[in-house]
Amino acid sequence: MQAQLREKAAELAAVLWKEHTVYRERGGGVVIRGEHVRRWISLAPTGGKDQALVRAGRILDGGTTAPARLEAVVDLSAGTFELAAVCRRLLAETAAETGPSAPATARRARAARAPRPRKGRHTGFGSWVALLCVAGVVAFWAYSVFGSLY
Repeated sequence: MQAQLREKAAELAAVLWKEHTVYRERGGGVVIRGEHVRRWISLAPTGGKDQALVRAGRILDGGTTAPARLEAVVDLSAGTFELAAVCRRLLAETAAETGPSAPATARRARAARAPRPRKGRHTGFGSWVALLCVAGVVAFWAYSVFGSLY
């Protein structure tokens, strides 16, 4: 089954993307990475005969893979172009779910969290009240210590 998955993945990768990387997963499945489109496809064996679980997901910044967004069970006896059609549908739905690209979203999130410069007075009213209270306590202490000397 693993040899069949590897062959199908190699054929599928050639149909889907010109630039791709095919490698084996720990669980016996095969992953096809399209770095230039920031997407991945995984073919994993299922319990059924001549069936595979196809999962699709995104590749995040730094090259790590995000968890699968969509999955479908396909018949491996179908032709390569039929499998490619299923994979393209999953990839299109994955792209539609993500919305704007990840770097643009991250940039907007950082801009929203950035502190905005304050306008107007630099020291607020509460700060002035605290300073006056501290000055009053220091003046009372000074009067109680030095006021009785004269």
